[in-house]
Amino acid sequence: MAINNLIHAAQVYTIEHPLHTLAILTILVPTLYILANEVVRSNARVKGLGGPPGLPLIGNLWQIRENAAERYRQWARKHGAVYQIQLGNIPVVVVNSAAAAKALFGQNAQALSSRPEFYTFHKVLSNTAGTTIGTSPYSDSLKRRRKGAASALNRPSITTYIPHFDIESKDFVAELLRYGKAGAEPVDPMPMIQRLSLSLALTLNWGIRMDNQENALFDEITHVEDQISRFRSTTGNLQDYIPLLRLNPLNFGSKKAAEMRSRRDVYLKALNKGLEDRMEKGIHKPCIQANVILDKEAKLNNEELTSISLTMLSGGLDTITTLLQWSIALLAQRPDVQEKAWKEISKFYSVDQPLCDALDDQKCSYVVALVRECLRYYTVLRLALPRVSIRDVPYEGVIIPQGTVYFLNAWACNMDSAVWDDPEEFRPERWLQHPDEPLFTYGLGYRMCAGSLLANRELYIVFIRMLNSFDIQKFDDVNVHPVKGNLDPTSLVSLPHRYRARFVPRKLEVLERALRDFKVVEEEVL
Repeated sequence: MAINNLIHAAQVYTIEHPLHTLAILTILVPTLYILANEVVRSNARVKGLGGPPGLPLIGNLWQIRENAAERYRQWARKHGAVYQIQLGNIPVVVVNSAAAAKALFGQNAQALSSRPEFYTFHKVLSNTAGTTIGTSPYSDSLKRRRKGAASALNRPSITTYIPHFDIESKDFVAELLRYGKAGAEPVDPMPMIQRLSLSLALTLNWGIRMDNQENALFDEITHVEDQISRFRSTTGNLQDYIPLLRLNPLNFGSKKAAEMRSRRDVYLKALNKGLEDRMEKGIHKPCIQANVILDKEAKLNNEELTSISLTMLSGGLDTITTLLQWSIALLAQRPDVQEKAWKEISKFYSVDQPLCDALDDQKCSYVVALVRECLRYYTVLRLALPRVSIRDVPYEGVIIPQGTVYFLNAWACNMDSAVWDDPEEFRPERWLQHPDEPLFTYGLGYRMCAGSLLANRELYIVFIRMLNSFDIQKFDDVNVHPVKGNLDPTSLVSLPHRYRARFVPRKLEVLERALRDFKVVEEEVL
């Protein structure tokens, strides 16, 4: 009876005082929602695992909107190597040390074999062409795709790609020489780096080259893939963690993601159709996509084939482009590193051999160390693509439940002071002294990058030819600190600000003759 009376009194008050009632509801409803949501958020947290406090509704999103990996690294000093944050209502376990990464991702490889699905990337952007191997949740389809990619990215297969590395790295040197007018003018290396990365991806996967920057397809693919990379950010898409934002009719994030999806579909369809036509005519060149199509045991459907294509395209553009852009900026300001590298290269090749042998399987140990140090210091994906557990995982007395999202902070692991005495220093020699120390740039465990061997081989031949051909001289002042110099602190992939440098030939006549007389390494020689 008392409840009925209360309800009746409320109805009467609402009728007699509609504006007062509206004002009360405007305050009361959001307050009740926030309180109820805080109960939900509290219950979602991993019991027994600490972490930084967050704000109502958004959790820690506001605190990690920029340079998230560095912020997580800083928090680890207070909360330990492994702690939890909350992105909206979603608890995330963040792993920040080499030892913890080995314990969790190394010893629980199968348990941490899946990926979470994010609204913007998986539901809006990838609902037509599918996802890359790296961003796909665990499934039988993923296992088939990984098997197909692994056979195309193992060491024997990589050896067959040497002719591609040969011609693309030669053209990279030729473009630096031509656009920089033999060192007379400073040049922005970014377009040359992008052409190199894109042409390698296209050649390896579809058997066609991107031989110049003036091609309209060059601008379209590099722009769209750059935008798509931004949508993979674990911090840049608030609607992934706050579902209410998806109801916004003016949601420009979703609209832009849909636009990029449509534009990517166009060139993917054209690339796949072109390969199908060449295969039908028997004029196609050996490439990953054709090899997988012809492999009857692979049994991949069109969506799975597209997933492998996207993996090669996005992975190549992210890794090679980012790493070279940072590395060249640093080398321009570190003549001591250049001089050391050139002296080491001279033990194998004279300055009269600027285009070092493409068959060289990383025999110059200093250049190998230089590449590894660039990969460590400029960790391409500061936060490795997130994982989600498919079963409970124990860690130091805490049971982390199935379905929990994990972030491997590759940046923090590469900068771990328990591994290195001087992690903040750029010092290639560390890899000569301790060649077996871990490198987390390619991830760890079951879902680590399948293309790491390919990327290392590509980077080695580009570095050794570039350094034996040119003295790279600074022109623009650019901040080469991996955190302070980051162009877009919200992006998944870090890049420096654009800059120009001079590429002065060590011996102009010799380099011009080498480029003129160049003959690609033949596959049958291998």
